[in-house]
Amino acid sequence: MLRLNELKLPLDHSPEDLERLIIKKLRITPCELIRHKLVKRSIDARSNQSIKVIYSVDILVKEEETLLRKFALDKKVNKAPSSNYKTVLKVPEGFAFDKTHRPVVVGAGPCGYFAALVLAQMGLRPLLIERGKPVKERTIETFSFWKRKSPLNPESNVQFGEGGAGTFSDGKLYSQVSDPDYYGRKVLEELVASGANEEILTLHRPHIGTFKLATVVRGLRSRIEELGGEIRFETRMDELFLKSNSNNQAEEKSFEVEGLKLSDGSKIAVSHLVIALGHSARDSFYMLDRVGVTLKQKLFSVGFRVEHPQLLIDRDRWGPMIGHPQLGHAEYKLVHHATNGRCVYSFCMCPGGLVVASTSEEGCLVTNGMSQHTRNERNANSALVVNLEPQDLVKYERWVGDPLAGVIFQQDLEKKAFLLGGGEYLAPAQRVEDFIASKPSVALGVVKPSYMPGVSLADLNESLPLVLLEAIKEALPVFAKKLPSFALSDAILTGIETRTSSPVRIPRDECLESINTKGLFPAGEGAGYAGGILSAGIDGIRAAEAVARKILTS
Repeated sequence: MLRLNELKLPLDHSPEDLERLIIKKLRITPCELIRHKLVKRSIDARSNQSIKVIYSVDILVKEEETLLRKFALDKKVNKAPSSNYKTVLKVPEGFAFDKTHRPVVVGAGPCGYFAALVLAQMGLRPLLIERGKPVKERTIETFSFWKRKSPLNPESNVQFGEGGAGTFSDGKLYSQVSDPDYYGRKVLEELVASGANEEILTLHRPHIGTFKLATVVRGLRSRIEELGGEIRFETRMDELFLKSNSNNQAEEKSFEVEGLKLSDGSKIAVSHLVIALGHSARDSFYMLDRVGVTLKQKLFSVGFRVEHPQLLIDRDRWGPMIGHPQLGHAEYKLVHHATNGRCVYSFCMCPGGLVVASTSEEGCLVTNGMSQHTRNERNANSALVVNLEPQDLVKYERWVGDPLAGVIFQQDLEKKAFLLGGGEYLAPAQRVEDFIASKPSVALGVVKPSYMPGVSLADLNESLPLVLLEAIKEALPVFAKKLPSFALSDAILTGIETRTSSPVRIPRDECLESINTKGLFPAGEGAGYAGGILSAGIDGIRAAEAVARKILTS
């Protein structure tokens, strides 16, 4: 088959228009086109006066080789690549499988679930342990906390439980990672097989939405169990047992995984362990550091959530085409390089969404954004964050190069935000105009904050280091030139957004094993190797392959 890219059509077009464009582009007759298949659909809204739909399609034609030679210099016409992930590892017939080979996966987020799924598909019957609860129970508890009907459960919340932190998000399924082996396609196809809409296979920027994600993760669980995998909820990894591989004190310390102690007090032998921790598993980071696993500081970004009426964002992006059924609600992506050297950018933008409480620790306050599949709430929200530099963490180091300085920094900001909001998990919020003027807001304007459990008006200038505040204040009027809605004085900032990514990296070698702990495979966002649902799923697959390769060749 051939692949045609960048086929542009106006919003109001028919399927026949696409077929006619294919024929025109290739300069063939209708009878030479056997069939075509949609690969990707995206929107070009660089000019909202002339919004286009852009297609990539695979086509089957007569005389394919002749056409390839004819368009040899046209980069938009190519031989269609195979987009199928191929499992190259499988437990052979007669393989002497025993419990010492059984891989263990820690964490039931997208990375852990895809690691477990692929291991199960290979015939390795993994054990997956998750500190939180199944998604249905977890959702009930989380919404109850948001509605102030029950206290925070540190083991069952936005961060911990089946599906990971991504369950309470917009469910974005796009990534900028290089993917020559089509792991991303594998992730999307498995999500569809588990209950996601098929449109995620072709949309340029697909998303699932919070409630739909809950259905999908239950589907993933069922498929893992059907293939012989086992999943234990409310089971936390409390201790990692390591065997020293160092022969003398002069050698750099190296270890080998021996087992785990679980939260119920039981101990299990383990020789192949995938650690798919989320970015908020701080107690686990401390434990890994204590037992000797090599950790490194990893920089991240912090800031606020900003809210505007979704209608205004739609007008800015879609112009006269606002409300067109092909478009839906608009997103945005904004970046500004401030004069003080910091980068301010929008992150995890949620059209028609809500700002929600995302803490997993008592006395700490964290925000995040989420949307349902319909994206039909009144406000758009996005994180507005600034990158950290190494010097920002120095004062939080327990010793030079302390790998957990970022964790300590996050906790410090979150405790301050909790107090600034008056306690009880009310978030400090402020009108943009008042934030820029460094004065507390005394009343809300036209934008009503969506944050659950509720907001307390405050001065967010007390919540971040000065260098970060200066960068955000410089960026806001610049963003208003790109997106006029940002000039709205009544737009709401809600603090604080600290968990944009993991503050820790667990270094690994070319075989994806920890650089000093054999049998330990750090993976996903918590280990510092992913930044969203899709990239986490991809890394989980790669970790599963690495584990299987070691088991089957040892």
